[in-house]
Amino acid sequence: MTPRRLVAPVAVAASMFALAPVSSSGQQGLSFEQYRARVEPIFIAPRGGHGPGMSPCATCHVHSGTPLKLQPLQEGENGRVFWSEEQSRMNFEVVSRLVVPGQPERSRLLRKALAVQAGGAPFHVGGKFFESQADPEWQIMAEWVRAAGTSPDLTAAEATPPPLDFEFFRTCVQQIFLDKREGRMECIHCHGGGSRGFARTLSEGRAFWNLEESRRNFEVLRRYVEPGYPLRSRFLTHPLAPEAGGDHFHSGGRRWLSQDDPEWQMLAAWVRGQQTACVNY
Repeated sequence: MTPRRLVAPVAVAASMFALAPVSSSGQQGLSFEQYRARVEPIFIAPRGGHGPGMSPCATCHVHSGTPLKLQPLQEGENGRVFWSEEQSRMNFEVVSRLVVPGQPERSRLLRKALAVQAGGAPFHVGGKFFESQADPEWQIMAEWVRAAGTSPDLTAAEATPPPLDFEFFRTCVQQIFLDKREGRMECIHCHGGGSRGFARTLSEGRAFWNLEESRRNFEVLRRYVEPGYPLRSRFLTHPLAPEAGGDHFHSGGRRWLSQDDPEWQMLAAWVRGQQTACVNY
């Protein structure tokens, strides 16, 4: 049986869902010079990837639509690859959004490729490059993040990541995977199986997931959520229009054309750990 849905009013208090802006020169305190001289070379360090001098980082993050979307590499003499200063500044803007100033252990940039047992994220498509936080390259990135200091706008709630409410996911978030929006594809069509299967295909004759299935869906979806940070959560940025702050590419199209979309606002509140009513179409 499909859980009963509470529908929230379309008008939501803007102050409740205010988003911290990212400045045109990266987040406050992050050094572009240090980034270009020490951090950016890590993305093209030779590791046996494809193409002249390309590392697995650049191989994926130049060509794919991930949140870490890097500029196309240029090739110089002797096969040397590089980014121009203008391209580096564009990369810096993107990378800055994946960093919590002063807190490397909370920064997606540092957690995705770090082994889980060392404090890394549960899943990274490109694999794990750093087995320990003692890795010299990991330390270079950590020093850059620490040098920025803690953001003065960091709230107490952000300082301690809020837990994701499983019950709200089970009864409300999952309903989004089934809901049809005009001109847009339902999530279940692409996410019914595989490593990104957070909306597992339902057996014939059933309209919703049971408790055990919901827990499996939840465990997969958690890989794409950064608790406390909607705009660092791929679940919220991947189907969001690029001009509204979303990722560059999503094979399933754009479910949300604006961050003002009531459904997106509801999910943002959930990611922040805030109490909110369920919004479904």
